[in-house]
Amino acid sequence: MQVESRKVVTLKYTLTDDEGNVIDQSSDGSFAYLHGANNIIPGLENALTGKQAGDELQVSVSPEEGYGERDASKTQAVPREMFPQDTEIEPGMQFHAQGPNGETVVVTVTAVDAETVTVDGNHPLAGVPLNFAVEIVDVRDASPEELEHGHVHGPGGHEHG
Repeated sequence: MQVESRKVVTLKYTLTDDEGNVIDQSSDGSFAYLHGANNIIPGLENALTGKQAGDELQVSVSPEEGYGERDASKTQAVPREMFPQDTEIEPGMQFHAQGPNGETVVVTVTAVDAETVTVDGNHPLAGVPLNFAVEIVDVRDASPEELEHGHVHGPGGHEHG
């Protein structure tokens, strides 16, 4: 069975940057997703289309096909008092904030001083070329419930995190 839209694909992967540093890898040996439902980045999904169980491949994904280019407008300094006063704020911490259209966005603290906290709303991997080593473990038809929900359900049935 080939990887195509509406199939559940189970794979093992290791993600590295251009220097060979491991950024992420499949936990517990494998990762499953619903192909064609925008569950993974476009560059990887496109490379997997048409492959089948047992295939192993190396995939390089440009920022445009990954998490996008860095957008300087998503970095801003905000007053320190907008953060909890009883919390030590340090670079690398992440907070949920409200985006310009009322959506929830995750921001990462990049700098702190007495008056301001600089936050970055870019995805941490924005602007980073991504290199995947992938092994396709299994390809199966998605269940009607998985198709309706737009994502894979665990082996025990329906679970939402």
